[in-house]
Amino acid sequence: MLKIYDYFRSSASFRVRIALNVKKLDYQTIPVHLLNHGGEQFSDAYQQINPQCLVPTLQDGANTLSQSLAIIEYLEEIYPSPSLLPSHPYEKALVRAFALTIAADLHPLNNLRVLQYLTNEYKITEEQKSRWYHHWIEKGLSALEKQLTSQKSSSDFCFGDNLTLADICLIPQMYNARRFACNLNVYPTLVRIDAHCQQHPAVIKALPAEPVT
Repeated sequence: MLKIYDYFRSSASFRVRIALNVKKLDYQTIPVHLLNHGGEQFSDAYQQINPQCLVPTLQDGANTLSQSLAIIEYLEEIYPSPSLLPSHPYEKALVRAFALTIAADLHPLNNLRVLQYLTNEYKITEEQKSRWYHHWIEKGLSALEKQLTSQKSSSDFCFGDNLTLADICLIPQMYNARRFACNLNVYPTLVRIDAHCQQHPAVIKALPAEPVT
């Protein structure tokens, strides 16, 4: 059985959970709490699994993978149906570009370890940290809103008529933006798509939930 080392609020882990659910794959969740005991991701045992000390990590038998987009691409190759990418090369590239705008450009600046570094090393206040977060959210989501608006599409998903890798990256980012009280009303297209995706069974099953102890 597939195993995912997971933190319930991690955007990257959230992405992988959605992908696993869309493909209706059975998997075992192994919690790695990023705050308890100074961060369980830094334990010697977990560093043997993922030297970056990040989540998620996927284990498929003897194969171990990190980085959410690499994991999802692996799942797409091994379990191709239902597909998370369009069949047309250009449309496939558009979906990947949208996903990377979030996963490579936006999310890393708001990652827990970045926010913790700003607080611990530069002693910034909660207000300053919030301003940092909101600044990068506004930059990233504004660009994504313009990209989707320019398509003049009325689809309930980012691209086409099915949930794709683009939606899988958008949903956790919108979840985090709401957690940090960002004003999302200025992104009506993103809000509409996110609201529709929230009703998808694969997303509902993947929603962050505090682990029962």
